[in-house]
Amino acid sequence: MQTIKNIFFVTVGSFFIAYSTVAFLNPNSIITGGGVGLAQLFYALFPNISLGAWIAIISIPLIIIGMKFFGKSFVVKTLISIALISLFTDILKEVLKISPTTHETILASIFGGLLIGLGVGLVMLGRSSTGGTTILAEVIASKTEYKTSQIILVIDAVIMFASVFVYGDVEKALFSVIGVYVTSRVVDLLLSGKPAQKTVSIVANNVAILSKQILSQLGEHGTILQGVNLNQKDSRTLILVIVDISQLQLLREIIKEYDPEAFLVIQEASELYGRDY
Repeated sequence: MQTIKNIFFVTVGSFFIAYSTVAFLNPNSIITGGGVGLAQLFYALFPNISLGAWIAIISIPLIIIGMKFFGKSFVVKTLISIALISLFTDILKEVLKISPTTHETILASIFGGLLIGLGVGLVMLGRSSTGGTTILAEVIASKTEYKTSQIILVIDAVIMFASVFVYGDVEKALFSVIGVYVTSRVVDLLLSGKPAQKTVSIVANNVAILSKQILSQLGEHGTILQGVNLNQKDSRTLILVIVDISQLQLLREIIKEYDPEAFLVIQEASELYGRDY
């Protein structure tokens, strides 16, 4: 049942991303972040190759790089979502020839960003990824002192800046920033967090098993705290971890599988200093 649900989320999410790109963003020279945004820029420069093909060309090499760091399972699921996004994009644009939903730039940026966010959120809920520059950011973060969210922000900023020269329009780039912001807010609503990190406090019963699974599946460092409840009679064990928003759904499923009676609290990790937590 869960597998069917994941397939549904990934398929619908991929369609929303493709539809938003074809019907809202690309016709109005508004770009989104990540691999799709890069594909839009290359399509504007080399339109003899279809937009869907550019999405695959940009994303697949990055996904292959990610195989070394995230395993074959991640790569397979991400390849599927990228293939669907690429396929839906070319079907909508080249076969069905979908007309632009609007030529009002502000509407295109807002509703295009909304659908992109909805699509990305659904893909992530389906335990997959849209790949692209997110993989590059996670690889760089694993080798440097910078966090994934910071690197993604820099990459998206470079894409927005490059669009000024590709499209020759500063105003379009500013509207693109609005679209990316709307996207982040929609993902925020779907996944109960921002594209940043979350502090998760877990009152655990099966501490040994749960901590081992979190470490092996998420690769996250955490802290185990010992304490008592308010009546000071019963002991409690608390696992404190910091996770990226993209890993939050997987953490929930790990807890549900290995310690279903555990209690967890998710909070915004607004400021972090250092590398170990």
